[in-house]
Amino acid sequence: MIRHALIALVFLGALALAAGLSAAVVVYDRVSRVADCAERFGDNSPAAWSVRGIASAVPDFDGTPLFVADYREVRIPSRDPGIDLRAWWLPSRDGAAAPSIVVIHGFGTCIRDPAALAPAGMLHRLGYGVLLLDLRDHGGSTVEDGRTAGGTDEYRDVLGAIDWLVGQGAEPGRIGILGTSMGAATAIMAAGHDERIAAVWEDSGYADLETRIAEGLEDEGLPPLLAPIALLVARLVSGDDLGSPSVLGELANLRGRHLFIVHGDLDGLIDVSHAETLAEAAGSAGVLTDRWIVADAGHVDAVLVHPEAYERRLREFFGTAFRVAP
Repeated sequence: MIRHALIALVFLGALALAAGLSAAVVVYDRVSRVADCAERFGDNSPAAWSVRGIASAVPDFDGTPLFVADYREVRIPSRDPGIDLRAWWLPSRDGAAAPSIVVIHGFGTCIRDPAALAPAGMLHRLGYGVLLLDLRDHGGSTVEDGRTAGGTDEYRDVLGAIDWLVGQGAEPGRIGILGTSMGAATAIMAAGHDERIAAVWEDSGYADLETRIAEGLEDEGLPPLLAPIALLVARLVSGDDLGSPSVLGELANLRGRHLFIVHGDLDGLIDVSHAETLAEAAGSAGVLTDRWIVADAGHVDAVLVHPEAYERRLREFFGTAFRVAP
């Protein structure tokens, strides 16, 4: 009788494990599959764009003052062989000696996203050279497997962009990154691997990917305990280690450099608690940190809800980081 009970328990355990793995496969597919950016943002470019395609708090936002006619498309190699990246280069009106900023979009979007184009226009108006970058599997860049690695692969695309900027004459130490959502996490990972990056502007990013996945599962009524299993599935399906590098792990490498954290208090996608976790970890690591929690903004909405305040803070933050007049 005991033997039969043990067999039954083993059988039930195997069934539970199989069910958990099946559910985790579905979860991983849902959280990693990259959507077609063009369907949302059409023909947006630095020269002309609208907020169509995003759930913005200000649907009538007029981006005309931020349009940049002088831009060109470039192709940039990632640090990973075989990955070719599309980018838009907006040269500074102040010439090649001006500092440069790489703008990185979020998951499932691209350089046509107004959440990337709006701050890019502001930075250009402030005199910076701006490079808008499509990460792998997004926009016009190489489709590796059609899935995101949450920044753990994509940060090497950003390092390729830094290599390109330096090859164009950008001065190490006068290069910054502005990242939104997943792009914010990717920006911190890249800066942790490259001291040529002097400053990171982090907008609506996550502090820990597994925590973010668990929160997303809970929001959908699914058990958060599927999150670590989904990370295991990522290794099996795509060969991606979604836990390494990590955002919090790379923060320590930013000691003495500049980090700005902006997050909407109404963010329904990535909870504002991630900003608090990042700020605490950055402060403990000796990172020069500023923080702006925007009471009436949702996910990556602050740039559209408070454009004047957003641009003023961009001017002050990067001006301090690069030691230029605000």
